[in-house]
Amino acid sequence: MIIRTDNLSKYYDHIPAIRELSIKIEEGATGLLGPNGAGKSTLIRVLLGLLQPSSGDGTVLKFDIKKERVKIREKIGYMPEHDCLIGNMTAVAFVTYMGVIRGLPKDDALQRAHETLYYAGIGEERYRKIKEYSSGMKQRVKLAQALVHDPEILFLDEPTDGMDPFGRDEMLAIIKDISKKGKNVLLSSHILPDVEEVCDKVILINKGELVVEGSISELLENKNILEVRVKKDPEILLKNIECRYEIFGNTIKIEDYPDNIYSKLLKNAAENNIQIRYISDARNSLEDLFVNLLGD
Repeated sequence: MIIRTDNLSKYYDHIPAIRELSIKIEEGATGLLGPNGAGKSTLIRVLLGLLQPSSGDGTVLKFDIKKERVKIREKIGYMPEHDCLIGNMTAVAFVTYMGVIRGLPKDDALQRAHETLYYAGIGEERYRKIKEYSSGMKQRVKLAQALVHDPEILFLDEPTDGMDPFGRDEMLAIIKDISKKGKNVLLSSHILPDVEEVCDKVILINKGELVVEGSISELLENKNILEVRVKKDPEILLKNIECRYEIFGNTIKIEDYPDNIYSKLLKNAAENNIQIRYISDARNSLEDLFVNLLGD
């Protein structure tokens, strides 16, 4: 167990950002999911000792989040959501500086800065001033500074924010590689495919409270879903077919369907002059889980 909280709460005045949150995070890559304002960033800052909890307890790497905040920060790498960079410094100077702050000798910090920037996808541009960088390049520098001292856990808060599709794919590939090499990762995001791409486990919170936690494979393995898209009259297509279903416009998602579902759908389509445009088995996704749990 690398992170644990017991009835952890954080209030701003009388407004709860996180409320009586009890979670357990094991080694590996874990996604911290929730809509904007769910309390994800607040939880990370409390775990890192950047915010004092209002009540409850917690540990990171068995260090107490109230009493041993410095020891926690020595062991973790933090990539914050918002800009934390010094624009007038070059990337290599900035990451070196962050390495020195974290206790590395200057020569070692400089060598590690070059290595982590290259790993994060910043080549010769590491000698340019950060204020000249695009949003995607700044994200890469933020990742490099989180890695420079070889931490035991990486806290990544919206790591693909502001990146184009190509840069986003590269960032996710790097994070997957980091995890495969044995580094623990806590990835906070509201972008569900990012979490599904990188993580093995997930914690979903909403309005500061725990909604569900567990292995992604276990959470998503429970249903067979058939997705059907028609030109019109989707509900008529399901006449005399016993199943559970949801209709989204002209798309039908069918659950727990009989073995002869295809022949019945085609028969109903022919008899009612309904045009089927698409039909296929659909895998459950985190988006489905998210909508089902938070849709109300």
